Amino acid sequence: MTTLKDARERRVRTGGVELCVAELGDAGQPTVVLVHGYPDSKEVWSEVAVRLADRFHVVLYDVRGHGRSTAPRPLRGGFTLEKLTDDFLAVVDAVSPDRPVHLVGHDWGSVQAWEFVTVGRTEGRIASFTSMSGPSLDHFGHWIKSRVRRPTPRRVGQLLGQGARSWYVYLLHTPVLPEMAWRGPLGSRWPSLLRRLEKVPAGDYPTSSLPSDAAHGAWLYRDNVRARLRSPRPDARAHAPVQLVTPLGDAFLSQRLYDELEQWAPRLTRRTLPAGHWIPRTRPDQLAAWITEFATDVERGRQERQATGRYADRFGGQLVLVTGAGSGIGRATALAFAECGARVVAVDRDGEAAARTAELARLTGAQGAWAETVDVSDEQAMEKLAERVAAEHGVVDVLVNNAGIGLSGSFFATTPDDWRKVLDVNLWGVIHGCRLFGRQMAERGQGGHIVNTASAAAYQPSRALPAYSTSKAAVLMLSECLRAELAGQDIGVTAVCPGIVNTGITSTATFAGVDAQEQQRRRQRATRLYGLRNYPPEKVAEAILRAVVRNEAVVAVTPEARGARLLTRWAPGALRALARVKPPV
Repeated sequence: MTTLKDARERRVRTGGVELCVAELGDAGQPTVVLVHGYPDSKEVWSEVAVRLADRFHVVLYDVRGHGRSTAPRPLRGGFTLEKLTDDFLAVVDAVSPDRPVHLVGHDWGSVQAWEFVTVGRTEGRIASFTSMSGPSLDHFGHWIKSRVRRPTPRRVGQLLGQGARSWYVYLLHTPVLPEMAWRGPLGSRWPSLLRRLEKVPAGDYPTSSLPSDAAHGAWLYRDNVRARLRSPRPDARAHAPVQLVTPLGDAFLSQRLYDELEQWAPRLTRRTLPAGHWIPRTRPDQLAAWITEFATDVERGRQERQATGRYADRFGGQLVLVTGAGSGIGRATALAFAECGARVVAVDRDGEAAARTAELARLTGAQGAWAETVDVSDEQAMEKLAERVAAEHGVVDVLVNNAGIGLSGSFFATTPDDWRKVLDVNLWGVIHGCRLFGRQMAERGQGGHIVNTASAAAYQPSRALPAYSTSKAAVLMLSECLRAELAGQDIGVTAVCPGIVNTGITSTATFAGVDAQEQQRRRQRATRLYGLRNYPPEKVAEAILRAVVRNEAVVAVTPEARGARLLTRWAPGALRALARVKPPV
């Protein structure tokens, strides 16, 4: 695999400094320029850059005073946004003189990139801009002024909240102290702090130049922040399409800071990630996918997002695999993710049904959709599926273990073969999915989410469903155990427990201890009753997406499922009494 060590380097002279510029990929392809933040150097982008190099000409450079670029003399006044803009133009003139570039910035790289994309002298040189964890100082200044002029309790709370998050900005304005700290104990401890607090994996980042980078970079704040916040430009509107990536766990920037951003960036696409501040290191796969999608759409003249789902900013571009996707809850869930712009792998033992779901997903808005014919109870087939999906599409971001079968009948009427069949699909199918795809998520180290479809029968006993209820109760407990084990790796696990939902499971359910004619009669009766209840699978799909966004542990869907869940806590005796009632046949 290509690494940053394979990059071609050049030196670009501008404004009394010499910038170290690295390039990856084919120079004939569209150019993506990655601008790092504080206290970083270009190596913060190494994992993202190598993932983009197959499709783009990737350019990274050390901002003046950082990494292998030289620092201005004197430092004071040497880091203004105007001079940083001069540097950017010098770099793009050197690496892409005849074609506009796709600009990507993180942290202070994004702060200065907002300047690049809103000043007139760069117009026509920037094709698109992807911003993460760094606002425009002009927009920030207007944001503050609007809340000071109209100080409602909500707006005052937003000001105070962002003010508390910006504690480090005040410290960086103090003379000498930041330089002493970075060249002393803070510089040596920074890598371990990032690993512990931000879960940034060890590797080629940060580089040994960190203490001097951070000391020099303090002037980014001193030269720009107070002046721009006091007098923000009134015309700071982006002249290129903008993609905003907001980490939901950012300790330094409030999500509210980007309210009303559309007035400054008319062609705006929003994305969110359940991650901390340093997403170029913790979520490079997702960032590379979003940058690729956005830049490719702009190159092709498609600047408006097609995804319209409620959580399009959260799931757009993510890879979602759904088992049992040929019908019912599985199909509805696959289509709900597709509507949000996800890439969907529809898995079902019925190949035609899986193909139909994939086709519908593409029509609904999925960035890509593929069908796989697999029996989830087949361990070897699932292993091959996991290998194939990883090789062709990457590591799954959201796994929905939904495949299941129904089995009704008394305990003594249920044969060992009946038990094996229901446990193989309902429990072992979930185990195979969690073990194979969950391991890939864990090894990638970028988080993810697993959804296991259990049932209200997991906690609501019934004399008619001993095998089915046991399989679903096992799924519920497996989910709880996995949630505890994987929490430290940012992998959420949710057990979804639907009640009576109008799906096709009743038409294929097995009724133990009866002949074929009676079994068909009972299937028809169950299908009719579920149809009268008419709770649509689309509502379960909505609950699944909401559960992933909120990282919920157990989600009871339908009123009867929620009611039974309450009874398990407050009136278990009543639930046991209901379990003794013989169901009508």
